[in-house]
Amino acid sequence: MTQKTAHVKPALGLPEFIALMAVMTSLVALSIDAMLPALSAIGSAMGAADVHESHLIVSLFFAGMAVGQLFFGPYCDTRGRREAIILGLAIFVVGTIVCMLAEDMQTMLIGRVIQAFGVSGPRIASTAVIRDQFAGEAMARVMSFIMMVFILVPMLAPMVGQWVLNIASWIHIFTLFLVVAVMTGAWFWIRQPETLPASHRQAFSWMQFFRSSWFIVTHKPVIGPTLAMGCVFGGFLSYLSASQTIFQGFYGVGKMFSYIFALLAFSIGLASFINSKIVMRMGMYRVTQLGLVGSVAFAVIFLGIIEISGGLPPLAVTIASLFIGFFFVGLLFGNLNAIAMHPLGDMAGLGAAIIGSLSSIIAVLVATTVDSYLTDDLVPIGIGFVVFFSLSFIIIRFSMDKPENVG
Repeated sequence: MTQKTAHVKPALGLPEFIALMAVMTSLVALSIDAMLPALSAIGSAMGAADVHESHLIVSLFFAGMAVGQLFFGPYCDTRGRREAIILGLAIFVVGTIVCMLAEDMQTMLIGRVIQAFGVSGPRIASTAVIRDQFAGEAMARVMSFIMMVFILVPMLAPMVGQWVLNIASWIHIFTLFLVVAVMTGAWFWIRQPETLPASHRQAFSWMQFFRSSWFIVTHKPVIGPTLAMGCVFGGFLSYLSASQTIFQGFYGVGKMFSYIFALLAFSIGLASFINSKIVMRMGMYRVTQLGLVGSVAFAVIFLGIIEISGGLPPLAVTIASLFIGFFFVGLLFGNLNAIAMHPLGDMAGLGAAIIGSLSSIIAVLVATTVDSYLTDDLVPIGIGFVVFFSLSFIIIRFSMDKPENVG
């Protein structure tokens, strides 16, 4: 059963709305990707025991988001989208200050978890704002446009992080986070009205929380795409958190890392652009199937290349393979999320929380497991791609075996 919702007429023009939502959601990517060139420097300054501990600066961020989303989902359904976003940004600012003052890795990781908890507010509530105004293929199309703008941040953030390192300390990467958070909060507060009318807000109760959660986790068209999204993102996160180690450690590319990272991020942006052109015609289900088949094929071929090359293919081959593979992965992010959100209606806030939390927990477990085996070659990454992309394909095949199930 699809939950009914009262769609609010968009108050902003589509270009400004897409830009605002993209900047809001891209704060997550900025908080992760701008850190990548600085992981070694931060690890050294904080006395990290080994490179895997530095990877936690990225992977634990998603663990903090998993907890934050469970809080902000019910919160934005009870108190409205605007309050959830502003509170989240305020907590993000506190976490950023903790990171700037950190003198050891434990304090740094605590600050990162606080940051992640806070950024869950704008991430969850902005998704609910979109769902309040769009549904089905229209939502998938808007999400794809947002992803097109959003993807510029992963492309540019490592370059910005490297630029900051070239002229100042890694601490000022966190200064950048403060500026962006404050400016984004002001833009949102001034321009975007509330999209959840008071008459549609749900007074929080544990009974309703568990009842709604039970509906979400037992509704196949919601939980299936959520689990699949966690597996896909887990495979991708294993690459993301180890990307500096792979390119600067294994391949010794130095400052070229940020440009290589940007090229691979562009692949996902290109996929999002193409998705925005075809999803209304083909539908979310068929585009998702295409992305899953392509991702599994890429993973199998890439693992074969890794094995043939003795664990570390030539740099150009690795970049080309990942570019092709991430294109198919890029077809999945917006569509899997839109498919999972489609049946939720007025419980969009809680739905976004459960979906985001479960997929994040799965992704962190997958990534930390895969990265724990990473030593001096790409075999663990390749195996992780094959196992978890294939698992995503199987989950979608058995949870949504008919296109009409997704609306």
